[in-house]
Amino acid sequence: MMEGLWTAYEAAAATGGALCARGGDPDRWIAEEWAARGVSIDTRTLRPGEMFVALQDARDGHEFLQSAFERGASVALVAHAPASTPDGAPLLVVPDTLGGLRDLARAARMRNFGKRIAITGSVGKTSTKDMLRTVLRASGRVHAADKSFNNHWGVPLTLASLPMSADFGVFEIGMNHAGEITPLTKLVAPHVAIVTTVAPAHLEFFASVEAIAEAKAEIFSGIVEGGAAVLPMDNEHFPLLKKRATEAGVGHIVTFGESKDANCRLINCHPLENASEISAEIFGERIDFQLGAPGRHQAMNALAVLAAASLSGANLETSASAFADHGAGVGRGAQREISLEGATIKVIDESYNANPVSMAASIALLGASEPRMDGRRIAVLGDMLELGADAIRFHEGLAENLKAAKVDRVYTAGSLMTALFKACPQPMRGAAAENVSEIAPLLLEELRDGDIILVKGSNASKVSEIISLLENGRKTG
Repeated sequence: MMEGLWTAYEAAAATGGALCARGGDPDRWIAEEWAARGVSIDTRTLRPGEMFVALQDARDGHEFLQSAFERGASVALVAHAPASTPDGAPLLVVPDTLGGLRDLARAARMRNFGKRIAITGSVGKTSTKDMLRTVLRASGRVHAADKSFNNHWGVPLTLASLPMSADFGVFEIGMNHAGEITPLTKLVAPHVAIVTTVAPAHLEFFASVEAIAEAKAEIFSGIVEGGAAVLPMDNEHFPLLKKRATEAGVGHIVTFGESKDANCRLINCHPLENASEISAEIFGERIDFQLGAPGRHQAMNALAVLAAASLSGANLETSASAFADHGAGVGRGAQREISLEGATIKVIDESYNANPVSMAASIALLGASEPRMDGRRIAVLGDMLELGADAIRFHEGLAENLKAAKVDRVYTAGSLMTALFKACPQPMRGAAAENVSEIAPLLLEELRDGDIILVKGSNASKVSEIISLLENGRKTG
């Protein structure tokens, strides 16, 4: 019997599914024994020995069964067997594949005796998840998704992949609408739940930011008895979050922030080149450490991480020391120097997503960065989406952040960002256009040695294309 994450009989018992394989002709089926080393929903990234789950979402995964087995899938979790199913291909047949994935997730949770940490918030979920993975590795075996798998299929996929022997499981939980977090937090049943912050994000689907806070508070409903909630004390919606956590019966409510009353308090954050030196007081103990991701907003995430790690049984000093090995992720603050036709520029890549709070934090990070020689601070900003009726006001308001950060030039892409461009002082205006492709040539021709460029916007704004152009060494469109 192959060793793996799931054996055939374990998976069948978890899902109530039928084990079978096509046995030489369309009408003959035989039981097949197998083991799966992992779980995947995407044939493009599936690795040999993994179970392929044929989700019926944006595309019907059953259309990709042949590709999955060609790439080495050990089994496919399916609701039916298409005619293209290869002979002898092992199948686990269930009525609904998403339901089957959730059943696997629930069984994986029940057979694991480690600590589970869940993270939600308007900003910083993925960065906080990645930080936790880094610091908890110093105290045991950690399981977390490599990507931002935080939705109705991403959370059960991550949980279904939880090894029985993991000491810690870290789960990111997101939402676009009220009611989406509740089933996911109940599935994970975290021992510790973090709310990073509450801010204007997805306002298109909510009546107010307070309504967003209510939706984030759903995470408390899944916390196990005796578990803990880690909350941002400086956030204006902290009283509501605390009230909802109490009403949900959360045993321990822990706070982080700059407030003197916070359980985990930021004392100082000193910027370094691509890092920060942080002084904090964690549960009454003074801790000094270096964080390999710059920015005050990252320092605040680190406080929540230390709180959750400590509550999960990890050593506090060991966890703090591990932060030096943590770097900002691609699209989430990663910094690198690029040589471009004799000029060396620094790029701050925040292109993954954007809302008013994360945009303000990134602009502050640009302001704290010192250009070399005659270099300048340049912001390339794309539209912030899903902000509802106040979208124009949120964009215009960033002009004050840009002034405070002493940004020299601003380039904007998208109709909403045009409002910000017009609100900026004339000397600050670089170029504004509907599409990134229109501003790229103007920006690239202006760059000079020592410039620092912040690139940030919602995914749909495609500002990441600017980074691709820079990496390819192009100065013309």
